[in-house]
Amino acid sequence: MSTGDERPVEGAGEPRRLHPLTPPARGWVVIAACLGVVVHNVNSGWATPSRLVIGLGVVVPLAFGYGYVSWWFTTFRIEGDDLRLDSGVLFRRTRHVRLSRLQAVDIVRPLAARLFGLAELQLQVAGGDKAEASLSYLGEADAQKLRAELLARAAGVRPDAGEAPEQTLVSVPLSAVVGSVLLSVGTWAALAPSVAVVILAFALHELAFVFGSVPLFLAAWQFTAGRVIRNFDFTVARSPDGLRLRHGLLEQRHQTVPPGRVQAVRIVQPWLWRLRGWVRVEINVAGYGGKDADNKETILLPVAPRAVAHGLLGQVLPGIDVDAVELIPAPRRARWHDPVGWSAYAYGADAEVFVARSGRFHRVLDVIPHAKVQSVRRTQGPWERRLGLATVHLDSTPGPVHVKAARRDAAEAHTMVAEQAERSRTGRREAGAERWIAPASDSSSGSASSLDEGAG
Repeated sequence: MSTGDERPVEGAGEPRRLHPLTPPARGWVVIAACLGVVVHNVNSGWATPSRLVIGLGVVVPLAFGYGYVSWWFTTFRIEGDDLRLDSGVLFRRTRHVRLSRLQAVDIVRPLAARLFGLAELQLQVAGGDKAEASLSYLGEADAQKLRAELLARAAGVRPDAGEAPEQTLVSVPLSAVVGSVLLSVGTWAALAPSVAVVILAFALHELAFVFGSVPLFLAAWQFTAGRVIRNFDFTVARSPDGLRLRHGLLEQRHQTVPPGRVQAVRIVQPWLWRLRGWVRVEINVAGYGGKDADNKETILLPVAPRAVAHGLLGQVLPGIDVDAVELIPAPRRARWHDPVGWSAYAYGADAEVFVARSGRFHRVLDVIPHAKVQSVRRTQGPWERRLGLATVHLDSTPGPVHVKAARRDAAEAHTMVAEQAERSRTGRREAGAERWIAPASDSSSGSASSLDEGAG
């Protein structure tokens, strides 16, 4: 019996299997589900020790047995320009992933898989809102080799070209990650209800009240420790195949943001972060559909000084100086629509990008290249019509960045739509071909050193 670990990745066209330790690596889900049932019925008297032992003795072997059968019937191979995946025990399923439409190949190492020395390969394609295919699990070395092979085939170079070299641009220190969490209003808003539940449970001597509030604790975890764990050891590196992002304590993720796939960028500065001059950088990437601001696939930089963030912006949008774009503020009558935030609304455009600013306390700066705008539209609500205002939206691929010039004069908005539509047509005509593999220029090396200095 041959496995993916034993067969070299250069043998294109040959069927390969996932690592034989895949079923045990996935088995923790079954055990977690059983424990969830026990916790849910802890006060019903149903979850006795004997029933628990019998249940685990029956369910776990059956689940692992089915897992090994499923593993045996799951194979993948490279056929020309396709990655073919065959799976299914009773009902066979064949999926073809076009390598020419490949947008990203990410390596994910969940904690359970890392204990077995395994990794998951996630393939993102153009037009998808989630991973088109997932190979879980492969040996860590095989995952790296297969990823390099798929990227090489997508770029049209030799499949045995190997892993491209990289140069580290930014390393986010743990102190900055922890500090960004502590200086977030959402952190304390999530913690307050959880602390209140625990205090109330101990005061009333009703510990079952705590078990009933598990979703509340999970939300608090996501806003606090979960963010620290996700962004642990966050590193941004530059390579010929794009920017490489590595982060995570329990689940380690190795993501590549290919050149030309970044559709829009958002620079966010929460209110309390101004004390340290920190910002967060979020991106819309073709092939990724995450809309959550904390989505691990749409965060380019979780926290960094503003100068470092702008330096990194030059890596994903080369030759663009956002600070040089002159912003036009909203008209004064916009204060009747938004008395607090109206003064922060502004927009600007140059030959390359459209920039929009919003948020008086939670500052947001959105940037989108003209060539990446998919559609332009003008909206006008009842109160906006009353004030002679309108909002212009520049639509991009799915993601956290939603570019809009809010509370503009209605006539100005009408003109803006026509001008931006022409800019987008011109930008798409002049945009060069997007390539996966591109040699790094001498000027980019200078940018890297300045980023390292800013990060330090």
